[in-house]
Amino acid sequence: MASSRSAIAERSFFTRLSQSTAHLAGKPQTFFLALAIIIVWAVSGPFFGFNDTWQLVINTSTTIVTFLMVFIIQNSQNRDTAAMQIKLDELILRLEGAREELLDLEELDEEKLEAMRAEFERLARKAREKNGG
Repeated sequence: MASSRSAIAERSFFTRLSQSTAHLAGKPQTFFLALAIIIVWAVSGPFFGFNDTWQLVINTSTTIVTFLMVFIIQNSQNRDTAAMQIKLDELILRLEGAREELLDLEELDEEKLEAMRAEFERLARKAREKNGG
């Protein structure tokens, strides 16, 4: 039971951390702060003689930030996709005549998804022809 609580607490902490980090990363102020750091780094080049350490500082910094942001972005995308999927599933369930087999399309392999997509393209084409478009 204790390990279950700690797993929930860790997930909750990471979710909160990733949400706030993603929110901050998307602000214009964050972009301008990053731009200012790059400008300060570039302007400091002559002072450091454009040496290897000077280049290593920016390369290492941007690599670390990029590496960590990949996980933050993926977490946000996973959470947003799951929430959207739940909302779509609810709409499908509530629509009279909706095909309930569409509820778990995200679980299908590529071949089956492609077959479903082709079916909907065919239906759309048929509807356009029927409506004179």
